[in-house]
Amino acid sequence: MASPRALLTTHGLRPRKRLGQNFLADPSTAQMIVTRSQVGPEDTVVEIGAGLGALTIPLALRARRVYAIEKDPRLCELLREQLQAKEIMNVEVLEADVLDLDLTGLAQQAGPPLTVFGNLPYNISSQIVIRLIECRRHISRAVLMFQRELADRLTSSPGSRDYGRITAMLAYCASATPVCHIGAKAFYPSPQVDSTVVEIRFTAADRHPPHDETRLFRLIAAAFGQRRKTLKNALAASGLLIDAHEAAHALERAGIYPSRRAETVSPEEFVALEISLSTLGLPERNPDPNG
Repeated sequence: MASPRALLTTHGLRPRKRLGQNFLADPSTAQMIVTRSQVGPEDTVVEIGAGLGALTIPLALRARRVYAIEKDPRLCELLREQLQAKEIMNVEVLEADVLDLDLTGLAQQAGPPLTVFGNLPYNISSQIVIRLIECRRHISRAVLMFQRELADRLTSSPGSRDYGRITAMLAYCASATPVCHIGAKAFYPSPQVDSTVVEIRFTAADRHPPHDETRLFRLIAAAFGQRRKTLKNALAASGLLIDAHEAAHALERAGIYPSRRAETVSPEEFVALEISLSTLGLPERNPDPNG
């Protein structure tokens, strides 16, 4: 396969910075990612941001079927040409924005649970992870390439500086494990930072006691919305409509010291806190989802 630079130049195209287009340019790296992921003939793969097909083609040679999602219509056309030239017939190129894509419908159409792959643009990586969490009942696992800073956050543990809202949400329903690190020079154009491939494996829905997941995610957002404050004060200042006394009472019932901060709280403790809050029968409004 021609290099991304040569392929784009031949067709009079340039990478679009606003779409976060950094193409994997090292075929051996792409092959290593696919090999380590252990994709097999039973897998139906959804690839996010297929680009010029660096991962698409080795995935297609191992998987049952690949749905290659690409937002840029120019690249969709180029990718279809590459696949046709190589007589690869088990890939369907879909011109779509993954944040608008009906993953549930696609999973129902494809049959078995999906395996998701992708080299994710940094500016929407967190949004994509949240989207996958929402659709996880139709996804067995995801193998995703992140800028290293975000990968460190996703794989961090409670008590660490990197542990935050999205980490807690992901750890609540999945395990996240680094697969490999990839230097910036493996891409065209080269980004300013290195990348890390992370495997996310979604866990059984019944691993926690019965609770309200929607309220749990609001609670996590509220706790991290003012992460420098103690949990008691962060919850009292959030949109949960509880005062400091009620927050302290709920925390104590959940076995959590009110003076702790959000970055020390495990997903299991957040579930216990949600259950504790629900027994108080308090009204709530949505806290700032970007907190």
